Order: sequence, then C-alpha cells, then structure tokens
Amino acid sequence: MKTILTLSPHLDDAAFSVGPLLAQWATELRVVVATVFTKSVAQPEKFALACQLDKGLPATADYMKIRRSEDLAWAEKIGAVVTHGPFAEAPHRGYHSVQELFGPILSTDAIGPSLLAWWQTLRASFAPDLVLAPLGLGGHVDHQWVRQVASAATFDPAPLVYFQDQPYAAKAKDAVPGSFREKNELLVGWTVPLRADSRTRALQAVEAYPSQIPFQFGGAEQMKDLLGSAWGENISLFHREEASASIQALRQTTLP
Repeated sequence: MKTILTLSPHLDDAAFSVGPLLAQWATELRVVVATVFTKSVAQPEKFALACQLDKGLPATADYMKIRRSEDLAWAEKIGAVVTHGPFAEAPHRGYHSVQELFGPILSTDAIGPSLLAWWQTLRASFAPDLVLAPLGLGGHVDHQWVRQVASAATFDPAPLVYFQDQPYAAKAKDAVPGSFREKNELLVGWTVPLRADSRTRALQAVEAYPSQIPFQFGGAEQMKDLLGSAWGENISLFHREEASASIQALRQTTLP
C-alpha cells in the first residue's frame, strides 16, 4: 500500500489544515501523520504555563498527554496512523511571549539538527511515496522549523508538497495564489478536489480536539464555519517545479 506521510508541527495542525484530504486518501492509502512538538513537560512555568491555563486546563494537568489523546481520537475517526515526536513546544525552548512565538527563530533555539535527524529516521522508517509539510503561514516559530527541516531533507526521493497552515491562512485572509515565487523559487499550485463525504468526516473528526477549539475558534460551530469555508471544495497544495513530473505520476496512478 502506498504511504502518505504528513509532517505536522502541533497536535491539530494537520487536522485543521488538510483534514479532509487526509480523510479522503486514507480510504485507499496508508496515511501517516507525524507531529513534531508533543513532549510533556512537568511543572511548566510563566508563559509556558499560561499557554495551558488559557485553554481552561489546571496547572496540574499533563497538557500534552491530553493533546496526544485527542490526536489519537482524531486519527481513528479518519483512518490515519499517527506518531508523536519527542520535542517540546516553543514556550519550553526560550520563547516567552506571543510576540516571540510569531517572530524570528531565536539564535538560542538550536533544535534544528535534532529535528532533521528525527525526520530522516522517520522517513526511512515509513518510506513514503509523498510527503506533506506546512508552508509556515502565520509565522509561528514551530511551523517555521518544520518547514525548514522538511525542505532541507533531500535524502529521500519522495516528492514534497506544502499545505496552507490553518486557521492562520483563513484568519489572516492570507491564502496563497495558484503559483508564486518564494526566494526566487517557483512553487507550483496543485488543486485536489474533495469529495463531500471527506469534508463531512473531517469536520466531524476535528471535534476530537476540545482543548483547542474554544481558544482557536470560539466554539465548535465557529470552527466548522471557518474550516468549511477555508477548505472549500478543493485543497490547495504547492510544490517545487522540479517535483512536477513525480507528482503527476502519483496523481495518475496512486491518489484517489
């Protein structure tokens, strides 16, 4: 069975960004979602603790254990396999405010080599036929790191495609055009039509993240409205021009 491997920064990013596409592909393919920043940190303090308290959770709760459980429930609903990375989120790596979370990567945040080594091992283990990674829209430092690591990992022949980070793109009305140049490199758009049942299952599945929905969207109905509109009837993906032939071959022979 062919394998789709999706790299997700946090325990909901893939679901919010490309949930219906993964649900659609999971009917015929092995869909694996690897979430990077999922490590539990005992006794969080200051800004890290605030990022837990603002979700309505007590200070004594294992925040990431709760989120990992939510992710497993989401994956079961869409038929995906999940794996959880061993890295702590940015508030535990020296980012002490919202402004820093959505600013440049700090020079003291030296997690890059460890991320790349983990990602290389993961790709070798799953041997994917296609890799999905976030564009990094919104500028969250964890998303920036994941984009960098995915783009740098050229050791595997599987083509890499990028997805738009949601709900960042929808909230900022920052949707990416059909093709665009980024640092003098052309990224080509690829529009994947969604089946109605895939959208329905994805919208039902994202309810598996109750710790995040009120904070991110204001409630379940607002979430469904925003994501339903953001997804539309198609999901837009993007890839480097040189990957076009490989992706076209996959579209003709593999992807439902």
